[in-house]
Amino acid sequence: MNRSVYITKLASYYPNEAVSNDDIEKILGLINNQPSKARPLILRNNQIKTRYYSFDKEGKTTHTNTNLTRLAIEKLLDENFKQADIELLSCGTTTPDQLLPPHAAMVHGELGGNPVEINTASGSCSAGIQALKFGYLSVLSGNTENAVCTGSERFSKWMQAKFFKEEAEKVAQLEGDGMIAFEKDFLRFMLSDGAAAALLKDKPNADGLSLKIEWIEQRSYAHLLPACMYAGAIKDEAGNFIGWNDLEQDQWAGESAFALKQDTKLLGEFIVKKGGEFMKELVEKKKFDIDKITYFLPHLSSQYFGSRIAKELELLGMNIPSSKWFTNLTWVGNVGAASPLLMLEELFNSGRLKKGDTLWMMIPESARFNYGYIMLTVV
Repeated sequence: MNRSVYITKLASYYPNEAVSNDDIEKILGLINNQPSKARPLILRNNQIKTRYYSFDKEGKTTHTNTNLTRLAIEKLLDENFKQADIELLSCGTTTPDQLLPPHAAMVHGELGGNPVEINTASGSCSAGIQALKFGYLSVLSGNTENAVCTGSERFSKWMQAKFFKEEAEKVAQLEGDGMIAFEKDFLRFMLSDGAAAALLKDKPNADGLSLKIEWIEQRSYAHLLPACMYAGAIKDEAGNFIGWNDLEQDQWAGESAFALKQDTKLLGEFIVKKGGEFMKELVEKKKFDIDKITYFLPHLSSQYFGSRIAKELELLGMNIPSSKWFTNLTWVGNVGAASPLLMLEELFNSGRLKKGDTLWMMIPESARFNYGYIMLTVV
């Protein structure tokens, strides 16, 4: 197959103004009217300074996930590529606005234009890359000549204090302090809202730079490991995983079943280790020289994992100097499925890239340990 696929344009959209660490609980609200005891530790470890929320200081919604995605896509459009030119719309998210219709259908409905092929990828951090791979394979195979691929999140509504009210009251009755479990509090100080969109074509830009997609590889370890980050479910005292539709209705609120939860012990034990195993396998399979990588773009949920990834790379004999790393976690927060494309968009539009540069992206997803790696060449 002689066809190639190029990312010719990238765009991002963040809602409202950046929110500082001091303002998080002012906007999300205090759970049980108490400041989080875990907040200082979590912020010290993740080193996130600002993030974005899709509602105002009074808690009124300003953007839906569909809005965010559409606004990012519209930034791709110009006189050379109009709405009517889109052939495939492939959208990934953790946080759709509804169970049905699928997210891509809602985005298409709001975007308007012509009939198009759509695809929705569901998951967490790797959902945006799954959407990208669907678009990549479509253009590579000749199914379409272009694809618009997105990653987006609206985590903030899930993090508002009011959604933990019943659980906090229940805990207060039992234990006296009303503090929700760390596994739920942990994520309130990491997550952010936003969307990114990529335009894929079968030809590079005639003027300016493009990114040639060399390959996209993904691997799941769900056959070995249990759910680590989840929503719409609980784990009971025996560790059994129970989905929301097998719970009693009073458990939905009483146990914050729909809140996003993270098993931090499982995360710490396996997220870097399994990613390292897959990375080493890919280096051997693709036979590329890691020393020749120009930029390494790891999706980090927390800067805490940056140093652990660096140590793992060193142990595997694949050291990548910190000067080659590029992340934007500190100033945009963890935007889940949008994060990889948001990171790539920022670097692509920074003016730092030149023809011949190679970019290696690493996207770990802790939901049930799924990983994605992407190799790109600037052309």
